[in-house]
Amino acid sequence: MPVISYFFGIYIRMYHDDHNPPHFHAEYQGHEALFAIEDGKIIAGEMPTKAQRIIREWTQENHKALLADWDKAVALMPLERIKGADND
Repeated sequence: MPVISYFFGIYIRMYHDDHNPPHFHAEYQGHEALFAIEDGKIIAGEMPTKAQRIIREWTQENHKALLADWDKAVALMPLERIKGADND
């Protein structure tokens, strides 16, 4: 599963040919969760509150890029790296 972004110790990944709704996987300090691209809310799993807030804000700022990567993942195309919340 490709890493599409990394910031503040949070890994953001997206599977190719994954199920709907459009989402990404986040990992942070042993926690894992699926986040909806539409609103940045957790679909499944758990994440510390502070990390959730950072991921939600990052999702809003990068909504178009996340949807573009989702479309590429569904089409089994290479994904683009998205800048992190720490401007990495």
